[in-house]
Amino acid sequence: MSATGFASTGDMAEKKVSFDEVGPGLFAFTAEGDPNSGVIVGDDAVMIVDAQATPMMAQGVIERVRTVTDKPIKYVLLSHYHAVRVLGASAYKDAEILASEVTRDLIVERGKQDMDSEIGRFPRLFRAVESIPGLTWPSITFAQQMSVWLGKREVRIMHLGRAHTAGDVVAWVPDAQVVFSGDLVEYRSACYCGDAHFGDWPATLDRLAALNAKALVPGRGAALAKPDKAVEGIAMTRDFLSTLYGSVAGSVKKGLSLKQTFQAARIVMDPKFSDFAIYEHCLPFNVSRAYDEAKGIDHPVIWTAERDRAMWAALQE
Repeated sequence: MSATGFASTGDMAEKKVSFDEVGPGLFAFTAEGDPNSGVIVGDDAVMIVDAQATPMMAQGVIERVRTVTDKPIKYVLLSHYHAVRVLGASAYKDAEILASEVTRDLIVERGKQDMDSEIGRFPRLFRAVESIPGLTWPSITFAQQMSVWLGKREVRIMHLGRAHTAGDVVAWVPDAQVVFSGDLVEYRSACYCGDAHFGDWPATLDRLAALNAKALVPGRGAALAKPDKAVEGIAMTRDFLSTLYGSVAGSVKKGLSLKQTFQAARIVMDPKFSDFAIYEHCLPFNVSRAYDEAKGIDHPVIWTAERDRAMWAALQE
């Protein structure tokens, strides 16, 4: 890893895609730590959870959907606003785009900066980037909760609290007791915490755990198709966050610099999590946001391509 190049710029290996049924008519599109999408098949329509990063990449999801149903894709749910999750939405022709009101506010505030930042950080995840027509805007928003009916099948979309971002939502399918968590939960993949709320995330995980899901589709990593695996995924995410923030908050209390805090965090994080997907990519951004929050900055500072490069260079030199 060079002092100037993001860890992700060297991550060019193609990932193996899996398409697993996690409940009746419920599928997880996963790719070895790359962003996941969920598929919910109802009586008369389909909902996609998270759109992928580009229209071309979204076509990979659509192709898998067509192996299990010819029902129309009527809804695309944005679990949150990050570019790698949402910019492929235009591939789902005529679908309603659903998101929380907070997520829409975040798109207004930082959507363009986030788009430019993420494309610069992780080029492999934005294949055919030129096909992106622009920012993805929701056509339907809600405050805390809404239900979408796919015929007789309810999809209950819930904002359980701030966590990975301020606007995260989950999709709960009550008839199957399956939840699509977005990036509230990762499985053997680093949590990206650059826009996180560390103080709120554990309680949000508590509310997610209280659903007692029979299966859980995380934002990254393998589908968790059994209750014990869902519990494991939530616990693993909690451990990642508490280890990270505990270290950073302790460093801030000692008056350490950001670079010293980063070095201290590595000492406790590397032995436990260095084999997780995108760990090296995420850690500088994670420590930077945790450092800000520990210093009392509640609202995450907007990441720009320029801020990305300056932070990375400062911590890697």
